[in-house]
Amino acid sequence: MADKGAGRAFIGSFTSAGGRGIVVAAVDGETGALTETGAVDAVANPSYLALGHAEGGPVLYAVSETLPGAVAAYDAAGPLPRPLGAPVPVRGDEPTHLALARGHLLTANYGSGSVSALPLAADGTPQAPSSVLGNEGSGPNRERQLAPHAHQVLPDPSGRWVLNVDLGTDAVRICALDPATGGLTLHGQAALPPGTGPRHLAFHPSGRYAYVLGELRPTVVVCRWDAADGVLEPVGEAGLFPDGAEGPAFPSAPVVSHDGRHLWVAVRGTDTIAVLELDADGGRARAVASVPCGGEWPRDLVLDPSGSRLYAANERSGDVTWFDVDGASGLPRRAGSLPVPAASTVLFG
Repeated sequence: MADKGAGRAFIGSFTSAGGRGIVVAAVDGETGALTETGAVDAVANPSYLALGHAEGGPVLYAVSETLPGAVAAYDAAGPLPRPLGAPVPVRGDEPTHLALARGHLLTANYGSGSVSALPLAADGTPQAPSSVLGNEGSGPNRERQLAPHAHQVLPDPSGRWVLNVDLGTDAVRICALDPATGGLTLHGQAALPPGTGPRHLAFHPSGRYAYVLGELRPTVVVCRWDAADGVLEPVGEAGLFPDGAEGPAFPSAPVVSHDGRHLWVAVRGTDTIAVLELDADGGRARAVASVPCGGEWPRDLVLDPSGSRLYAANERSGDVTWFDVDGASGLPRRAGSLPVPAASTVLFG
């Protein structure tokens, strides 16, 4: 049998809720099973992770979702990540997401509603922010949208643009990043239906569509993406439940299959994984099923490198549960679970 996913997984967690920092697990190439090999508790609340490469080898990056916020870098070449210096302040509050783009580390700072760009040295260590792009505005939800709340930042598939998903202002902002200066500038934005509370987006493999997930309204907004002009245009919307939602639902993470046929969404509250079918070009989505996530409050959902398994980081039940995915139907089938207190994200590398 072919080796589908041998390697390692890094699991972030909330130390303020009993997490042990970054948990490292071996991945069985045949079954996808996780076996813990150790943990590193070097910074508070490493709730989201990214992996890059520098002159010395792989470098693991983590947000420190605190007030004020910071990022940390680790040498990831050994059995356990080794901190590369002290955490670096991002000049923003509660960074909840980070990504690599054009020689910089980018953070989405939920508390302050800003996006920070930190240049990377040759050894991969982040330097002081070269740019912090703020935002203004609000939304109709008085409890969650009184101010901007940057929840995700990521480069588009072409690498030309940086997209910032802002829960507080019901918008996805398209930004330009100057690789020479590290300057971030606003290019434009896509307005979503009021009260959507967009949290994360995921691109179709073609790069022509993006699926923006609403946290405050359990919905997926399908958007056409024009990489040449940097324009994101909403063209449709899909619910997450074939027969309607039962009880409060707070979606957290969208994942697109490698073949572009399915979209999976982790849904907190209902503690499920929603399964949506995508049409041939990815321009339409339709909910077809909903399965239990294997725990409580799935904060993140990740596809393994082979594209054949899903991993749910269940924050409140304190576990990472994995699922074998049927390629034809897209239906996940629970295959196992690893206890990880206050789990928040999973990264393979």
